[in-house]
Amino acid sequence: MKWLNYHHLLYFWMTVKEGGVTAAARKLRLAQPTVSGQLRELESQLGAALFERDGRALRITPIGRRIFEHADEIFALGEQIMSVAAGGKGEHELRLVVGCADVMPKLVAYRLVEPALQGPEPPLLVVRQGPVDRLLAELAVGAVDVVLADAPMSPAVRIRGYNHLLGESGTTFFAAGPLAGKLRRRFPQSLNDQPLLLPAPSTALRRALDQWFETEDLHPRVVGQFDDSALMKAFGQAGMAAFPAPSVIEPEIIRQYKVQVVGRVPTIYERYYAISAERRLKHPGVLAITNAARTDLFG
Repeated sequence: MKWLNYHHLLYFWMTVKEGGVTAAARKLRLAQPTVSGQLRELESQLGAALFERDGRALRITPIGRRIFEHADEIFALGEQIMSVAAGGKGEHELRLVVGCADVMPKLVAYRLVEPALQGPEPPLLVVRQGPVDRLLAELAVGAVDVVLADAPMSPAVRIRGYNHLLGESGTTFFAAGPLAGKLRRRFPQSLNDQPLLLPAPSTALRRALDQWFETEDLHPRVVGQFDDSALMKAFGQAGMAAFPAPSVIEPEIIRQYKVQVVGRVPTIYERYYAISAERRLKHPGVLAITNAARTDLFG
């Protein structure tokens, strides 16, 4: 079995945190060549490049960024262990690591996770965002406690996981300024040949929207499609086009983005799931998420 050299990992973590080898060496009170050599040994051990050269500077690679995130957690846990050993309780004895699918609306994710942070001793919240397949891989090895997604885990995925339906929401169309008033009249026919922002084709909401457009014989002029729902709303706020979003967060969207409701379509709905590695949920934070979603948010 191969063991990770945590001294090498520490030098890497410090290099990223301090913004370079020179600053890391100064912080660690080591010679710069020593730190550089340890970084090369870590890359050799991992079989992956952690940095790439950009002129005279070092730029962290995508896999280096992911390893840094894990290292950040490792050394944070180390501080807690030292605190416990010294007789203290540690600042955060309970952690809640949530994997949030990058296609999840950020306001929905916030509303789902918020109840887990209530109470006299809230957990330390760690949120990881990314593609569902990557988050499920982290779930399988215990790196995350729960994955929030807009679709259930596929049976084709070869990991043990369980889908917990949290609820579903219809869809509201929003727009800013004069465009909202224009589209509100004769909605949804008013969408024909009008500018519209849509989520990426890979999302469940986009597939439902495309089917609805076809059924209703609607032909909006799609001027943008987005992986990030928050970015889509920001473009909509600027007044360039209308955009759809879950009705369950309608008040928050109106308040945050200063837009108006164009129309509502309850038959275009999106479901939200908590995916866990265990059939019976035990983590108090995950239980708080599922209970509040079913009784308050979607109830």
